[in-house]
Amino acid sequence: MNDRSPPPPTLDDVARAVGVSTATVSRAINRPDSVRPALRDRVLLAVGRLGYVPHAGARAMSLRRSGTVGVVLPTIDNAIFARGLQAFQQRMVAAGRHVLLAISDYDPDQELAQINNLVARGVDAVALTGISQRPELIERLAQRGLPWVHCGSYPAPGGSACVGFRNQSAVQKAVRYLLDLGHRRVAMLAGIVAHNDRAADRVQGVRQALNEAGLSLKAASLAEARYDLHAAREGTRRLLAVQQPPTALLCGNDVLAYGALLEAQSQGIAVPQQLSVVGFDDLDLSRHWQPGLTTIHVPTERMWTLAADHLVARMDGVVQRPLQQEIDVELVVRASTARPPPAARATRATRAAPTKKSKP
Repeated sequence: MNDRSPPPPTLDDVARAVGVSTATVSRAINRPDSVRPALRDRVLLAVGRLGYVPHAGARAMSLRRSGTVGVVLPTIDNAIFARGLQAFQQRMVAAGRHVLLAISDYDPDQELAQINNLVARGVDAVALTGISQRPELIERLAQRGLPWVHCGSYPAPGGSACVGFRNQSAVQKAVRYLLDLGHRRVAMLAGIVAHNDRAADRVQGVRQALNEAGLSLKAASLAEARYDLHAAREGTRRLLAVQQPPTALLCGNDVLAYGALLEAQSQGIAVPQQLSVVGFDDLDLSRHWQPGLTTIHVPTERMWTLAADHLVARMDGVVQRPLQQEIDVELVVRASTARPPPAARATRATRAAPTKKSKP
């Protein structure tokens, strides 16, 4: 008994089935507009019936394009990046492109290595996260003539394409809201700022907003932590283990805020009666958490879809100049924030808290 599987169908098999040359089949697949519609439909029908899969390398050499776009994310553990990737891929699929994903783990050396891998595989464009890349990475893309776009930060240096927001001013919305509530002992649980412009800008935004109010972000009021619950709980413990613990805790993203809420609960600290907690990103879980998390809402899907639209337009030659698109973000007030305990309230008068958008 012969257990060998039949060989996969070839371009010749499709050509024989349709009764045309292999060159005609190739044009119908790679340049469908160059073939009469009726003949193109016959070729594609035979391709589907036989199960023929075009050779990606040969197709890329023929078109001088691979039909693929690279995306470099720091991680997919965080739902904010997974949501962005899904929106980006959906737009690329609709445009007939494929997505190759690479993970940098917030390491600029790893990011550069991944870009080299993507370029070696012939990607036609690249989407990057933030603007913390090494200069040689950007030089590599420019030398190859590949369009790229930075996502999540605005503006990008050197007139590079970007779709994002000003992280400093975004977090300041939350700081000013807490100050309006009467908080004066404000701490921050930040992400690791090294090689992460978004995390660094959020810390700087908190510093600036507190300085404008005559306050400061002291060393004991700032902790950095990886974006996971265990690290977030450890960072929260350090921030709370001081003589005058904070009455408000700003977190660099919602994952850190979840860890802070869990640690507060384990210590018997009531949120928001004793401690107000604010996140950043507005993940789906944030509205369902108890108490609901006050956070900065980022329209992630829209941001990554716009980034994909720009790259498609660049690859198709519709747009020649890089896009710099600023995205609006907003503070969403839920039940994790309130006025500080009476004993901790500022003695001087504070401004009335402005009305903010609230989501269930």
